[in-house]
Amino acid sequence: MSVTEYDVVIIGAGVAGLTAGALLSERGFNVALVTKGEPTACLSTGCIDVCSQNKNPLSGIRNLPREHPYNLIPEKMIKESLCLFQSDMNDAGLPYIGSSDENRSVLSALGTSKISCLIPSAMAAAPQENNNGSIHIITFKGLKDFYPGYIVSRRGSTKFSVYDAGVSTTMSLASRFEEKAFFEKFIAWLEKQTIHEEMIAFPAVLGMESATDIVNTISILTRKPVFEIPTIPPSMPGRRLFNALKKNFRQKGGVIYWAWPVAGTEKTGRVMEAVSTNSAGRPNSINAKAFILGTGSFVGGGLTATRATIEENVFDLPVHIPGPRETWFDNDYFSRNHGIGKAGIMTDAFMRPLDSPWKNIFVCGSILANAEVLKNGCGHGLALATAHAAAQSCSEYLSHEL
Repeated sequence: MSVTEYDVVIIGAGVAGLTAGALLSERGFNVALVTKGEPTACLSTGCIDVCSQNKNPLSGIRNLPREHPYNLIPEKMIKESLCLFQSDMNDAGLPYIGSSDENRSVLSALGTSKISCLIPSAMAAAPQENNNGSIHIITFKGLKDFYPGYIVSRRGSTKFSVYDAGVSTTMSLASRFEEKAFFEKFIAWLEKQTIHEEMIAFPAVLGMESATDIVNTISILTRKPVFEIPTIPPSMPGRRLFNALKKNFRQKGGVIYWAWPVAGTEKTGRVMEAVSTNSAGRPNSINAKAFILGTGSFVGGGLTATRATIEENVFDLPVHIPGPRETWFDNDYFSRNHGIGKAGIMTDAFMRPLDSPWKNIFVCGSILANAEVLKNGCGHGLALATAHAAAQSCSEYLSHEL
């Protein structure tokens, strides 16, 4: 068996896991992150939803139920987590705009408005509630993850044009926009279009890593505000966010074990000692003094619901189950009030799981109980804040142990 030793092992490569790992690496700890594959962040809009219950996200948080995991974290830490995120993303070449004091509107692929807090700068020119200016959408032949007709039907002052890029998936289109020859050919076509509308919008495919520069260049050439609209998943803004967080983690010294699903654990007394997997036909073990669980909820694979119960899939931690199974789901499939949204791991103020014997496990992100991420509009914002809290508690634990 291959055995490797670290100070901390993070399980899960989402916003929470990568953020907690970067924070601990920056503090000088030897950190590894294990993940079975790409996180659900790659499916997201890339926006940082903090709390959509109020125009001011911090005010919205103050009005959440007492059991919500945000209430385990000082407001100062929530604000600091957002500021540090913006600083790190700016350094990674993926600037975000906004502040913790005000939510913004982002135009969705269905023509509705999505409420968020921090948004990629490539979406910054999207019309806000008090700005219903006319929009011209440029879409691409064969693109199946974006339907401008939905937007046109909701916004009377919107028109669209179609460009044949020779490819039709979000990933392939984003790759083409990184090519100088393709971009020049596209700009030549765009300059021939007669666009009278005040703003120009694109599905979010304007580059793999260069969206900000591409949006700014098109805006200068057309002399109009230009912005991206998130597509139906898979999402390039979500993938850009994941890539930037991964880059930040690695630059600060973290190590990633990719395609490394946890198959087992090793423990002694009240201490978890290692996680293991069967990789390339042989068992591998990664030992650590502390562990941070950031595997996400059901979509991320952190939790599994059976007919009888709900299980946590790595450490078999106790799961808060919100009542009998018949109360888990609302009759309306599209409801944001499904009872199962409250399922997850309950923790103390140090982000340690309640009713668990292990003193060296910390938890962060959407796997936390009572988060109700969809209902409260608190996805990546909660991930950032709880990652800071878990990293702080983990750091304090390690400082006493080392």
